[in-house]
Amino acid sequence: MTDIWLPLLAGLALLILGGDLLVRGSVRVAERLGVSPLVIGLTLVGFGTSMPELVTSVQAALAGSPGIAYGNIVGSNIANILLIVGASAILFPIAIASQALRRDAVVMLAVAVAFAGLAPLVPMSRLVGVAFLAVLCGYIYLAFRQESAGAVATKAAALEGVDPAVTPAAAPRGGLAVPLGLAVGGLLMVVFGGSLLVSGAVALAESFGIPETVIGLTIVAIGTSMPELVTSIVAAVKRQSDVAFGNIVGSNIYNILGIGGATALIAPGPVPEGIAAFDALLMVGVSVALVAFAATGLRIVRWEGAVLLAGYGAYVWAIWP
Repeated sequence: MTDIWLPLLAGLALLILGGDLLVRGSVRVAERLGVSPLVIGLTLVGFGTSMPELVTSVQAALAGSPGIAYGNIVGSNIANILLIVGASAILFPIAIASQALRRDAVVMLAVAVAFAGLAPLVPMSRLVGVAFLAVLCGYIYLAFRQESAGAVATKAAALEGVDPAVTPAAAPRGGLAVPLGLAVGGLLMVVFGGSLLVSGAVALAESFGIPETVIGLTIVAIGTSMPELVTSIVAAVKRQSDVAFGNIVGSNIYNILGIGGATALIAPGPVPEGIAAFDALLMVGVSVALVAFAATGLRIVRWEGAVLLAGYGAYVWAIWP
């Protein structure tokens, strides 16, 4: 059992340390580039922490295991909302920027609905994969273009705890090399740590004879979501709500459009019937719940986090053999 538990523990350690470095470096990169931590959370952090899902889903699809490939995508999105947002909000209530709610959360909900609508009707062909990736590129372009200098100054000042109307934000000092190095180093650590964690978790599950689809929806999905979990909790502890919320929303968008698109492009095939009939619809439902909670006072408070976390426990209990 040493060959199972050693990767699990080593992966967890790398995730914790890497998550801290990733948040520190990403916020500093945002300040140097003059973009908001929200956009960095949506792109560098959100997409970066989804790399384990990308590698796992593509490898699983190529190996002829669509249950793991698409179970990982859908299960990760469910875990991101119920488990990660729930746990982060219980520790520290998450403040939501109005722009993140109007633009990014709406996009997250729209792509979840699109995937759930397509999954039972058409196979994930290369044409669908190209369309998903094209929409993802358009979304990233839109997110960066809509960032204005005024919004950046306001958020930068808020991070420093000053009133931007009274005290002008100081210009960021220093180059990009050190903060970018921290962010990339942290990202590499969370990706490698997530890989170790997944390999150990899958080996443990297979030793107990757990079905492939359930492994994809739960163990692999939770394992590949560990970078998001650690990064979001670290960001919440550091009061970087833009990074925490942007990380989850960005990861969910990237999981469907980026990972789903790449998986369909490289290894086209149908989404397993069980996932299309139940789990994809549940993903839409929990996305609606997240948007509803975020819209009430632009904050996800502790009791809402507890509801989300309890929902994840009920979901795992329902699908576990």
